[in-house]
Amino acid sequence: MILASPSPLGVALGIATAAAYGVTAAAAPRLGRQATQSLLGLAWLLHAFTLAWSLASGNPRFGFAPAISVTAWLVLTVYAIESRMYPQLTVRRALAVLGAAAVLLAVVFPGSPLHVSASPWLPLHLALGIASYGLFGAAVVHAWLITRAEKQIRLAADPEAGVPLLTLERLTFRFVTAGFVLLSATLLAGWLFGETLYGKTLKWDHKMVFSLMAWLCFAVLLIGRSRFGWRGRTARRVLYAGAALLVLAYVGSRFVLEVVLGRAS
Repeated sequence: MILASPSPLGVALGIATAAAYGVTAAAAPRLGRQATQSLLGLAWLLHAFTLAWSLASGNPRFGFAPAISVTAWLVLTVYAIESRMYPQLTVRRALAVLGAAAVLLAVVFPGSPLHVSASPWLPLHLALGIASYGLFGAAVVHAWLITRAEKQIRLAADPEAGVPLLTLERLTFRFVTAGFVLLSATLLAGWLFGETLYGKTLKWDHKMVFSLMAWLCFAVLLIGRSRFGWRGRTARRVLYAGAALLVLAYVGSRFVLEVVLGRAS
């Protein structure tokens, strides 16, 4: 993604954001729901400011860690909206830990500058791709909540303590559907306008192969849900497989380039 800067101010903002998430995660067991949610909201706002400042700094960069950071912020944004409608959601501490780890990772691995030959439309193309990451990330979080709820039911826990299973399942597939639409648009734009966007012809590499495999996996999941009523463990396994392939597509390939091979592009 294009939202990281290795400048001293960028590093300071990233560390402050990670610290805010860390305080939230550490204090969550001792605070009430409202207080924890307020702390998480402050950390989310600081995270948003950090990303916005990086965009306005005039030194756009992209890489696997900034992509994870933006994805984490999008997942937290989804939670901020949903928690207004479903206050029973209890993932504040886990999301705070996720936010802290994602921001620190972006501080350590800020990515590389955007290529000078790239199109001015490239940030929009990358934003669509990262937005699909965020939606699928939200779907994965909800699938995990379903697994946790099923475990609580088996342990005869209070059924009113959380969001109903059918509601969680419906929300999960809404996020999968929205993410699939954005992923389809991203792949189609890359295929049709790849040379314009990147200044070079797209080639069949690991990123393209894993992206198409993820797209097919999510397509199978949505068809299975629509035609055969897939739900429960089967649906979650397909979702997790598609999400893993999507992570390997961009984050994985950039990680290998930046960290393993030590190359900027």
